[in-house]
Amino acid sequence: MAANLATYAKKNRIQFFLFNFTDLFGVQRAKLVPTSAVADMQKSGAGFAGFASWLDMTPAHPDMMVMPDATSVIQLPWKPELAWVAGNPWINDAPVAQAPRNVLLALAKEAASDNHVLMTGVEPEFHLIDADGSDISDPRDTQEKPCYDQLALMRRYEVIAEICRHMEALGWGPYQNDHEDANGQFEINWDYSEAVTTADRAVFFKFMVKEVAARHGFRATFMPKPFAHLTGNGCHAHISLWSRTGKKNHFADKKDEMGLSKTCHHFIGGLMKHAPALAALGNPTVNSYKRINAPTTTSGATWSPNAISYGGNNRTHMIRIPDAGRIELRLADGAANPYLLMAGILAAGRLGIAKKANPGKRMDFDAYAEPEKLGNAGKLPLNLLDALRALEADTDFNRALGKEFTAAYLKLKTDEWNSYSRHLTDWERERTLDC
Repeated sequence: MAANLATYAKKNRIQFFLFNFTDLFGVQRAKLVPTSAVADMQKSGAGFAGFASWLDMTPAHPDMMVMPDATSVIQLPWKPELAWVAGNPWINDAPVAQAPRNVLLALAKEAASDNHVLMTGVEPEFHLIDADGSDISDPRDTQEKPCYDQLALMRRYEVIAEICRHMEALGWGPYQNDHEDANGQFEINWDYSEAVTTADRAVFFKFMVKEVAARHGFRATFMPKPFAHLTGNGCHAHISLWSRTGKKNHFADKKDEMGLSKTCHHFIGGLMKHAPALAALGNPTVNSYKRINAPTTTSGATWSPNAISYGGNNRTHMIRIPDAGRIELRLADGAANPYLLMAGILAAGRLGIAKKANPGKRMDFDAYAEPEKLGNAGKLPLNLLDALRALEADTDFNRALGKEFTAAYLKLKTDEWNSYSRHLTDWERERTLDC
């Protein structure tokens, strides 16, 4: 990857760069930098006012300089004169501890010192909807079970194929595209990578999908539950832990029934122990809690967890074991900030390893059909406030993520919950106006 952005620009005929950072709410912020200025900007960074984004800052804070990570640079396939580069916010010659990419980088560095490299792949689901956001974009997509519907996929072939071609051009290794379980819902899968790279690509993926959809007259949304009766948008994460050389998968053990090592079982135990707090990161909006713990959708299943449990190759549990040497976390949704999701997974899993957390007995039954068998399995938060309270109470998890980040995130997300709570809905008026 590029070390010198000016050289990269000359070689690839780049005219502008998007110097990008992602704030606490997952909003991508950027400045458009002409190639003529990129050499100086690579040294000094692009200046932002942190208070103008979702970071816990005030107008009195000094300039926040976003330093580009040249290894992350991506030339836009649909606009090749423009390149995108992920950046790390700094203030007064020190990284901003609450900035999501910095949180993940710090955890990844700490893990590497223990010869642990988190490798992840994500499956971000999205809906293609009308430009005004009122309904799905395809009025003929009405099947009760639309998953893998070939005709519905082909009616949006131009959009999906264009996104996939861009991913191939970028070298991401996309390997399948499908119509998902909800009407108007799609998913594109690509190869797994080290967690920071996966997060960078997931952030860029959301940007790219929205850009391509708009070029075709549609709107793409990763909203967790855009339609009450349809399956929501998840962001399933496939997880394994490797040595720094990449030669040893710390999760693999051929002697184990499921092909998982003790290290992996402890990692699962950590994810389960810290799941309520992790939900505050992986399910970060009010709307998120209409996807998990949800009633059955028109397809017959929500495909989202309703308890803190793990099973074999079984999609009704929060954690699935799809194959030897890896696990799938099915908790997070499309609103998750990719950097914070990866950071939360790494923090919770490594705490599990450190404390030799026991995940308990594997549950090999249909948790949707037989919920009574879940027994004493932990419950997921019912709403964003519950998740934020769980995050606040989980001191080990807070410490692993960093106190400055946790304090900032809790403050801003609690403000968001309070804003929602002050909102009067039509449902309330219909049910209580005559009280």
